[in-house]
Amino acid sequence: MSAPKQWDISKALAVASLFNFFHSVGNFCVFPFLTIFFRHFGLSPPLVGIIMGAKHMVYALWAPFCSFVAKTNSKRRIIIFCSLLLSAVASGILTFFPPLQQGMVFRYCNVSLSLANKQTTPGALDMEMFGPEDNGSFVLPEPPKVTTMATVIITSLSNTTTIAEPAGEAQMTSKTLKKLHAAPPHHPDLTAHLRTSTTRKLSKTDASKRHTKPKDRITTSEQSTGGLERRTYSPEAVVRPSIAEEPQADGNSPIPQQPQAIFVPKKRDLSKKAAQPEHFLDGEHNIFLVVLGIVIFWEIVASPLEWTADDSVYEYLDFVDATDRHEKIWIWRYLGACLGAFSIVFLMDNVNCFFIPNFPRVYLHFYGYSAFMMITLLLSTWYPIHVSKKTEHASKTIKALGLMGSDGRIILLSITVFLMGAVRSTADNFLFWKMQDLGSSELYMGLSVVLVLVSEIVFYAFKGKLMRSLTFKWMVALGLLCQAVEFLYYSFFWAPWAVLPIQVSSAFSNGVLLWAIRSQIDDVATPGMERSIQLVLHCLSHHCGASLGSFASGFVISSFNLEILFQSCCVTLLVWLLMFLVIQPRLPQTKKINYSRLLAPDNSDMSDSEDEQERDWLVKAMKDDGKIW
Repeated sequence: MSAPKQWDISKALAVASLFNFFHSVGNFCVFPFLTIFFRHFGLSPPLVGIIMGAKHMVYALWAPFCSFVAKTNSKRRIIIFCSLLLSAVASGILTFFPPLQQGMVFRYCNVSLSLANKQTTPGALDMEMFGPEDNGSFVLPEPPKVTTMATVIITSLSNTTTIAEPAGEAQMTSKTLKKLHAAPPHHPDLTAHLRTSTTRKLSKTDASKRHTKPKDRITTSEQSTGGLERRTYSPEAVVRPSIAEEPQADGNSPIPQQPQAIFVPKKRDLSKKAAQPEHFLDGEHNIFLVVLGIVIFWEIVASPLEWTADDSVYEYLDFVDATDRHEKIWIWRYLGACLGAFSIVFLMDNVNCFFIPNFPRVYLHFYGYSAFMMITLLLSTWYPIHVSKKTEHASKTIKALGLMGSDGRIILLSITVFLMGAVRSTADNFLFWKMQDLGSSELYMGLSVVLVLVSEIVFYAFKGKLMRSLTFKWMVALGLLCQAVEFLYYSFFWAPWAVLPIQVSSAFSNGVLLWAIRSQIDDVATPGMERSIQLVLHCLSHHCGASLGSFASGFVISSFNLEILFQSCCVTLLVWLLMFLVIQPRLPQTKKINYSRLLAPDNSDMSDSEDEQERDWLVKAMKDDGKIW
């Protein structure tokens, strides 16, 4: 006869806590900043909303199915192992294909750089002059191959052809040239920009000395070290304004000029696209399809992990009658999330836009995620998994769905969680976009995430007093009202640091709502179904709402702006708050008996003597039993 198996609960909880800690560190290295990365691809808000909406939808449909298959086939450890390994690989794919363009990286990276770094970073001055919200593109012409002394020819740009200006306008006076060359040497792009604007102030006296050829062809003589060279400019080709080698005041020796950065408005680029042959998809939509496919694959391999791992440790603790200790694991998830969100932005704030050649610093998010997934993979070897000998083929998820459809209070909870997911997804997806438009670095973004998590951890210590002071109805009302105020503030904050104070209120918005909903589930659920209902609400209601909110928010931004999006979320929450206060009192308020909770009462609720304690819970159970049956 074999010796009985020893169950080390403390070791199992330690491994499960470390597993969730490192997994959350990896998740919060990348997921809060994922839409910022999509912006580096040049994707528009509707396309970003579609990607994030598809991500939430995949989780809602795929995670419960994989958990059910893993449980019925006793393949939980294999599912966990494969999910960690493949998700680390999937995140790395985004760092190689499609590649990021240097211009787009500088466009959004330089927003957070200091002035000293901006002056030494290519493309930074363009960001300073035109800003991240300018819908244009920057064109840097090729440097001249020969030293020339030529008359400056100014041509005007149009959508179809290039027409030379009258021959009587060509040169700048020597006095103007002296002013141009007196500009600061460390601003070559600004100097070139000023030269371009001043070349149009031409002298009529010098124009009479010039001779040009017919309108359809312009020829200039250029002098180089190898002899004379002739260049011909045709009106059919698009000619951009440029500065040639200009003579000094004495007219003897030329002054070499640097290539000029020309800002071409985007509507001019569109006219060029119109002249080209049409394709089925343009560049932006090709990138969108590639990114969408990678993100869906990533979510397919990553989504089963959280549900499967949580089921495993819960059933392990349930077998040894220690499920009350399962509730402490979520704190390790929050601590890991705080560490991940802060550490990655602190690292990025201390490196340049390209920390090594051809590798933008935004890739650090994905490298950090992959690294912590591999650490979590090592811990999965000792992860507590209990294989039940019972052949249970009936899924509790289906039972939870049936219970939700038959109880009006749970239906009301489902709608509330659905709206929470819809409005929170708008902030998760596009709040950092507004911060970036205001010149925020990712350090402020990471700090805003950390403040949300810390405030909810601190609230946990005081939730008991609040739940005894307020009923369920008023706790939900408080949470919805605080969330509405948050979104109203998001539409008006004026600086990156200004978003930090409002994030602390998440304890009274998201935190209060979560614990109020959990307490209501404990009151209305049948014994053994509490956790299943919580998972269904989180997976189906919350993620389906987040999917719909992501889809809608992208199109709202494209039609209006970010401020209108946040204000509409505020109005939606206030309308639902009024409806909730009207509907909730009209629903039945009886509680279903949960004998497991009665047999293990909280110490704060215990009577002074055992007889009084026994009489209290028995009387309560009999009263509730008479109301229900």
